[in-house]
Amino acid sequence: MQEVDLAGLDPQFKYEVLEHPGGEGFRICYACGTCAASCPIWEVNETFNPKKIIRMVLLGMRDEVLKSEFIWLCSSCYACQERCPQGVSITELMTVLKNMAFKEGNIPQGVRMQLERIREQGKIYAIDDFDNKKRVKADLPALPTSCEDLKILLDYLEA
Repeated sequence: MQEVDLAGLDPQFKYEVLEHPGGEGFRICYACGTCAASCPIWEVNETFNPKKIIRMVLLGMRDEVLKSEFIWLCSSCYACQERCPQGVSITELMTVLKNMAFKEGNIPQGVRMQLERIREQGKIYAIDDFDNKKRVKADLPALPTSCEDLKILLDYLEA
């Protein structure tokens, strides 16, 4: 069991989360564990435990939550949310926490690399002529090899 440093708690953290669309309603969680039992990520990596994350937010463990990599493990499959007896929007809560962490610069290296590739190439995985030849051979339409329009949009948004 994790020891909690009471001096490092932020009692306003839960209220800050509640202000974001998707962050409302998590306080009605009564820690039944259905979310964790439903989660395919928790099954292979117990570091990600939706019930525990909700408790940490309620306790005000801001740094532990927003600086951790475990919130980024959520695959947004909605299994937890669909099975929650209280109707807690857990997937949306995880998105809120990821967005808050992102705004504070707490981004795992893998996510940072994906963001850089999207900015550079317009997509995470580059499509080249070889890929398109395989697609055409499989009776699939060829895909564009560049995403200049997305780069223009990103440049516009960053300006």
